[in-house]
Amino acid sequence: MAQAASQQLMEKLVALCKRRGFIFPSSEIYGGINGFWDYGPLGAELKRNLKEQWWLWMTRWRDDVVGLDATIIMHPRIWEASGHVATFSDPMVDCKTCKGRFRADQLHETPCPRKPSKMVSECDGEKTEPRPFNLMFKTIVGPIESEENVAYLRPETAQAIFAQFKNVLETSRQKVPFGIAQIGKAFRNEVTPRNYTFRSREFEQMELEFFIRPDEAVEAIYGEVARPTGPGHPGSPQPNWGWQMWHQYWVEERIRFYESIGLPRTTLEEYWQKPEELAHYARACVDIQFKFPFGTQELEGIAARSDFDLSQHQRYSGKPMTVFDEELRAAWPKLPASRQQELQERYYRHRLGYLTRMGEAADKAETLARQDAELLAKGYYIPHVIEPSAGVDRLALALLCHAYDEDQAPNEKGELETRVVLRLHPRIAPVKVAVFPLLKNRPALVEKALQIRDLLRPWMNVFYDDAGAIGRRYRRQDEAGTPFCVTVDFETLGEKGPELKDTVTVRDRDTMQQTRVAIADLLGWLQERLR
Repeated sequence: MAQAASQQLMEKLVALCKRRGFIFPSSEIYGGINGFWDYGPLGAELKRNLKEQWWLWMTRWRDDVVGLDATIIMHPRIWEASGHVATFSDPMVDCKTCKGRFRADQLHETPCPRKPSKMVSECDGEKTEPRPFNLMFKTIVGPIESEENVAYLRPETAQAIFAQFKNVLETSRQKVPFGIAQIGKAFRNEVTPRNYTFRSREFEQMELEFFIRPDEAVEAIYGEVARPTGPGHPGSPQPNWGWQMWHQYWVEERIRFYESIGLPRTTLEEYWQKPEELAHYARACVDIQFKFPFGTQELEGIAARSDFDLSQHQRYSGKPMTVFDEELRAAWPKLPASRQQELQERYYRHRLGYLTRMGEAADKAETLARQDAELLAKGYYIPHVIEPSAGVDRLALALLCHAYDEDQAPNEKGELETRVVLRLHPRIAPVKVAVFPLLKNRPALVEKALQIRDLLRPWMNVFYDDAGAIGRRYRRQDEAGTPFCVTVDFETLGEKGPELKDTVTVRDRDTMQQTRVAIADLLGWLQERLR
């Protein structure tokens, strides 16, 4: 029963998104193309508001994060260094009976195309053995189609940040700890795109790479490394934080962001990946998950990625990714010899482990690791990184799912009927306010309504509508998620007495209550409630 209700909810939401211009299937007039979606007028505004809020939180309101906007196509060696060329693949299974293609790890949760009542793992179709399927889209750079000119559409935005790390560091006047943020398109040739826009082949990411000192450097400078004493937000960043504190800090910061745009903590779950689930370079990773109608799924991952990424690009490019830390250089000589040896040995072991895992010969790995440990004593290290990585499209879908609601409201005859409403937070609502003249055939009402539209338009997204009965106009804006509707009526013109002249009716989307507000106070009244 619950599964049927969830499916019905998704069907209603998909229909609403099409009807009101949030999301359309890409290339629909040609039958569509699986895994690609276009955002209509309201959807484009929703995504824009969402990205602007993320950018404000991540860069504008902080002194320790700067931005980047990198290209979608980059040098193919970047993807060799990151491991995407060799390992970025899903095991794929083909069904010889229905000609379907499925991810091998999702057979138990993917309905059979011929018998949807059964999962693919339960059907009788003859299936091939799993084989790897690389998820990156290939393209050609230059006029000649050859292997030498093969490039890839980026499967993530993060690698550009690592590749440009030194340029940003040197030009932004930042120093570790600091972050680089980016919003941009990414592409993955998913075997089985599904769950509406949740798993698509073209999508947008909002990623932060926050670079921090290795714990050995923190300990050398401050004598100890602060570590979490319990759950919850650890407070303002402190100089003696190690990677665990920074990781917990960013998990809590991201949840605060979700709460600020209308996703309560009760709708979210933190999934701490088990040691066997972590990537080989990761020390910890928390998935922030949302309870979608089709199941609890990941919105964002916050990973402690050690120094793997910068180290890989240093190895593959031959360019140093180390930073010089004046505080570390000054603190090191003041340490007792035994302490210096302990910290160097720990750093050596970490670097040796990385180099060995990457396939370096034992002798070379030991030599390089020892050199890195000696550089630490001189104030040099490769920064570690905490990576909060979120999907714009997944988050937009989560907001729509959470906002969708149905209640009972009186129609023009006073009879109760079902009202569909998107209870989007005002910060991310596509349209902030709709302005209506009560009647479109009264020039004085229309003129005043247009004046109010122009008054508000420089400050917020305003929609003007004079078509149809006022009740139907309210319903259209409810479905669009518009928080407030302003109606210019005969009281506004002073035709029913001077006491209400130059006032308008402001109707609240969620409560449907109407408030009389003076036009002179309207902008400030709305801005206070839209923050």
